[in-house]
Amino acid sequence: MGETMTFKDKRIILTGAAGGIGEALARQLAAEGARLALADINAEGLGLVAEACRRSGSETIEILTDVTDREQCQALVARAVEAWGGVDILLSNAGVSMRARFDEVTDISFFERLMAINYFGPLYCTYYALPYLKESLGRIVVVTSSAGKLGAPMHTGYAASKHALHGFFDSLRTELAGTGVGITLVAPMYVKTGIRRHRFEADGSHPSVDPYHDSKSKSMTAEQAAGIIIRSARKGKREVNISFELKAGVKLKPFVPGIIDYFVRRKVDPV
Repeated sequence: MGETMTFKDKRIILTGAAGGIGEALARQLAAEGARLALADINAEGLGLVAEACRRSGSETIEILTDVTDREQCQALVARAVEAWGGVDILLSNAGVSMRARFDEVTDISFFERLMAINYFGPLYCTYYALPYLKESLGRIVVVTSSAGKLGAPMHTGYAASKHALHGFFDSLRTELAGTGVGITLVAPMYVKTGIRRHRFEADGSHPSVDPYHDSKSKSMTAEQAAGIIIRSARKGKREVNISFELKAGVKLKPFVPGIIDYFVRRKVDPV
């Protein structure tokens, strides 16, 4: 996929499409004329985003999907293939976060849910889409996180799930060498999305409102993050760490790990 490639008529599966970065991705890809199979567990939000994409002229279908369910992931891919005869891009974006010190967690079971959504979801979708991506010489695009590159306090389970993504897809990339299938991993840092409203607290519950503070001036919008993800896929990038701070942290950690740990403790999302 070269720099001049457009997404017009590309057959794209996008998970986590009902809001945040996923919604922004859907709208931007629809504006380019992509054919979209939008997936999410939120039926109402998914329907609204799909309708907006159709109004933009995009051929769009919506598939209610819980990515933790293998059969639903299989059905998602099958529906896209039934509609268009194949898949060009699998864009795994669905995710959930947490905020709790590990020694204060009272319901540890939500760690399994974190791993199921953030790691097994992309794995399942990739498994079922891969034969079609080989046929189309397509691309897997995965939205990870800065927590997948650097550990972060209050985010132990979330960071573990995102580290797992990098390990899996870096390994898969070596297996797919010569097949024509590319893999792009994109790790945002601070992005203004509704993910915090669905994060897990220490007791396994979710906040009643989005606790994000607009005062974090360095945070980018979901639209900005989506633009970077799309450009990264367009250029066939291997891995993109969004933000200077994350890039610097990743490069310096092998040499000054203690300093990077201090930096992360000071800079981690306080909400």
